[in-house]
Amino acid sequence: MKIHHLNCATQCILGGRLVGGKGGLFHRVPIVSHCLLIETEAGLVLVDTGLGLQDIAQPQQRLSSGFLFLACPQLIPEETAVHQVEQLGFSRHDVRHIILTHLDLDHAGGIADFPQAKVHLLDAEYCAATQPKTRRDRYRYRPLQWQHEPDWVRYQIQGDRWFGFECIQQLTGLPPEILLVPLLGHTHGHTGVAIQTPTGWLLHAGDAYYFHQEMHPTHPHCPFGLAVVQRVGAVDNPTRLHNQERLRQLKQQQAGTVEIICAHDPMELRGRRKDER
Repeated sequence: MKIHHLNCATQCILGGRLVGGKGGLFHRVPIVSHCLLIETEAGLVLVDTGLGLQDIAQPQQRLSSGFLFLACPQLIPEETAVHQVEQLGFSRHDVRHIILTHLDLDHAGGIADFPQAKVHLLDAEYCAATQPKTRRDRYRYRPLQWQHEPDWVRYQIQGDRWFGFECIQQLTGLPPEILLVPLLGHTHGHTGVAIQTPTGWLLHAGDAYYFHQEMHPTHPHCPFGLAVVQRVGAVDNPTRLHNQERLRQLKQQQAGTVEIICAHDPMELRGRRKDER
């Protein structure tokens, strides 16, 4: 399998030095939406989609004024997954499967650009998104992004073990080298996606953490502003923190066997793209 590392939505968040950038509180700092495009015998597979073409064309309706102010996405068509897939020489119809770490609007907006693809996710996430109960849920989930009625493939939180993590599942219709690794806390059905490569495992941990130094085995660190964003966004913060600690242990104990990335750290994306060349 070949893996391409894509940025499918640049966001410019407020906070300056508080979120790991420069300047004062009102200085905006860019973060990425790190998605994966995997070439498999079952067709192309996307892990998360970032924002889609319809989000860019109708941002007020599909993304909300609150998200547009707080995240200030750049709304560049060339950053959409569908554009990047085609730039790589493929057709959008070659994307047969989409695996979502969760259904937050900046992870799921592009699914409408691949209406024929099967969309894999945990059932707990599907239920939380389609039956939002809180203001936070109504902010993070945008039903317009899936009004085309995707071909959902939903999984219960149950299964095997993988390097000490439980409830691991293979995905229907996909090679056994791609696994769901539940990492709850950020949302009710948040999951990582593990891919076995010839050189080891790559774990896309979604929003289980935001900043690469959070995975430091002995001195984890997160800029104050990003820590606040994670805390406010978490539906179960103790579970989120517990899973972060488990990821740190995994990184330390399986160094050279498992590499871990998250969705929003620009440094991690740059490093992976450098490795691709």
